[in-house]
Formats: sequence, structure tokens, C-alpha cells
Amino acid sequence: MDNFIVTIARGYGTGGKEIGSKLAEAYGIQCYERRILSLASQLSGIEEDEFKKIDEKIREKSWKDMLSKLPIVNTSEAKLHKFVSDDLLFEYQAKIIRTLSKTESCVIVGKCADYVLKGMPNVVSVYIEAPREYTRERIMEKHKVPKEIADDMITKTDKYRADYYAQYTHGNYWTNPVNYDITLNSSTLGIDGCIAMIEHCLKEKVKIPYPNGK
Repeated sequence: MDNFIVTIARGYGTGGKEIGSKLAEAYGIQCYERRILSLASQLSGIEEDEFKKIDEKIREKSWKDMLSKLPIVNTSEAKLHKFVSDDLLFEYQAKIIRTLSKTESCVIVGKCADYVLKGMPNVVSVYIEAPREYTRERIMEKHKVPKEIADDMITKTDKYRADYYAQYTHGNYWTNPVNYDITLNSSTLGIDGCIAMIEHCLKEKVKIPYPNGK
């Protein structure tokens, strides 16, 4: 297997982005989240003929150079507004994700990547969740907000993610464990424990050796 992909879906406040970033660092690969959305947003604003020219170049070159020029954001953003669908934007995101899966090893956080890459043998799909007590504490500490605001951020962000997933997977339920290869509870396993479980899943499913000679 030339390359592998880990997709991570996660509840807000579970540490999913941190897990993805540390996992990517362990394997020496990229972790993509908002950079995919940023690039898709840029591409969705260009003329169709121009996009066709870019699309032809994809066959010769990955999106890596384009994505690498965008800033890396290590914090997870709360979604406090209602989800509004944008089918064209999602099409561009899906195209970027599918191209990445064929051209490089990486971790992709969110963006329905598990659905976009469903059935591909070089993909390990992960869902990370945790009890509200755990996610609330993380959000309160990270954003310096009281309990009530933290709860509101979690509720609205998870609702946004559920609506997003349902829209672009034709009604599939975001937290359904059968959508994923492995479902983890970050409150009991911890960040490092989740990473270890994903590494084991990679070794068993995709035959990728443990990183750093583990």
C-alpha cells in the first residue's frame, strides 16, 4: 500500500483535532481540516473553464502544494449558527479529499471524509466521542467560558455537524458507529490512548507499521 488515510469525525470538545494532529505528527504526514474548506471555497468561486484547467493538472500533481500555502489552525472552531447547505462547495471539498487519498498519506478531520472515501482499502475511519462532563470541562478551559456558554457551544456545534453529515450523506446519521472502522471514547482512553488505538487499527487493516519503531 503506497499511502494511507485516517478520517476523524468527532464530537465538539472531545479532542478529535488534537488527536488527528498528533497522529499525523507521529507518522510524519499532514493533518487537514479547515485548509480543505479554505481551498474549496477559493475554487468554488472561479469560472468553470478555469476549474477544468486545474482539474486536468490534478492528474499530474496533488493538491499538496496548494494546501501547504494555507495557514494551519490547531484549534477547533465552534459552529454557533445553523447549518446552511452549499452543494457546490461540498463537491469541491469531496474532490480534494478523493485526490488526497490517491496521492499522499494524511489525516483528514471532519468534512464527511469517511463517507467520501467509503469502501477504500487504504482508509481507516474513526469517530471520537465523550460524555458531556468531559467535553464541557475541555471547552471551559480552552475558551475560558462558563459552564452555560460551554454547553451552548457544544450543543450548537454538534447539531451543526449532525445536520452537515446528514445533508451530504443522504440522511445518514453522524454518530452511527457502523459508519466507522473504530469508535473511541476520549474521556476513558485519553488523547494518547486514542492515538494508540488508531495506530493499532492502521496496522491491522492497512498493514501500516507502528510509527517511530513502536
